[in-house]
Amino acid sequence: MTENTLDTRIRLGMVGGGIGAFIGVVHRVAARMDDQFELVAGALSSSPDRAAESGRQLRIAPDRVYADYRDMAKAEAAREDGIQAVAVTTPNHLHFDNCCAFIDAGIHIICDKPVTFTADEARDLKVRAGAAGLQFIVTYNNTGYPMVREARAIVQAGRIGKVRLVQVEYAQDWLNEPIEREGHKQAEWRTDPSRVGMGACLGDIGTHAFNLAGYVTGLHLDAVVSEVSTFAEGRQMDDDVNVLLRYDNGARGSLWASQVAPGNENGLRLRVYGETGGVEWDGEVPNHLKVTEYGMPPVTLSRGGYGAGDAASRITRMPAGLPEGYLECFANTYLDAAELIHAALECRSPDPAATTVPQIDSGIEAQEFVEAVVRSSQAGGWVNVR
Repeated sequence: MTENTLDTRIRLGMVGGGIGAFIGVVHRVAARMDDQFELVAGALSSSPDRAAESGRQLRIAPDRVYADYRDMAKAEAAREDGIQAVAVTTPNHLHFDNCCAFIDAGIHIICDKPVTFTADEARDLKVRAGAAGLQFIVTYNNTGYPMVREARAIVQAGRIGKVRLVQVEYAQDWLNEPIEREGHKQAEWRTDPSRVGMGACLGDIGTHAFNLAGYVTGLHLDAVVSEVSTFAEGRQMDDDVNVLLRYDNGARGSLWASQVAPGNENGLRLRVYGETGGVEWDGEVPNHLKVTEYGMPPVTLSRGGYGAGDAASRITRMPAGLPEGYLECFANTYLDAAELIHAALECRSPDPAATTVPQIDSGIEAQEFVEAVVRSSQAGGWVNVR
């Protein structure tokens, strides 16, 4: 059934993301930045009191603030004005059941990463969403930076030749000490194997690095050899990961992810080199992209001007020289999600540019990567990703 949504915002619900949840705020700001979504319902906490207070602070109608996500899915599906999409912002171990409930209710999914505990669960969600004709977006939001889109366009156009080398790293220092043992909420669940699955640092930021490399290059990973390490005393899970990468076109690469690297706040960096040139992007100075043609001086492209092409310009929000950052790139993910959901509701084809936003296949590939890295570290040698 076709639904005209041209003059209306997409009715959005949220699971998790209540009071004190960093990522919930990010999702809400990103969803509203282009005025494509309106938050109208939520199961914002597993605590009924906290859920109610979160709903009050967010000005959600009391009858649409739920203590349980399953009740929310059923009730909203039964409403004429029920939600059309849901943002899943809970810890990893809840994603699969959360998503299943809303897929069964016929509601489009925008899910935080990593999408599930296992690759099998992610593949299951793809089948369920596909059978229901639903969009399933995964918020690997770094793909929403304009100069990441520009880097992808440059590589896809063959301007650096066949890709040979991929170097990606994501370094932080916030878990340098075992602060999870002191009651730090974010650290507690991100280092708990019962809530994050097979990888802590690996799943949290390692998958962001992996996804970024694959998004820009368009390559698929064949095999890995890895070492997964834990340095903080008493920590149950990994806080540093080193991986060598073999890609399907013969390219080679390396990935380093660490949350115990003093002096690094959020050091996401990608370098891709081909037969005739290279591109380099630094997430802490995201408005610039270094492009090199072999034998020529490097050129720095600037978001908003100085050489940026259509891929960057489409999602550039500020004039040249005015910085854009994390919230804007997250909003670009929601902007593309809105286009896919609007198109589904209106029974039309989406803007092709929006279809590059990470979807369930990206979630599957990331989870396959996590599992392969853990297997390799345990076995002490190369393993195939699939």
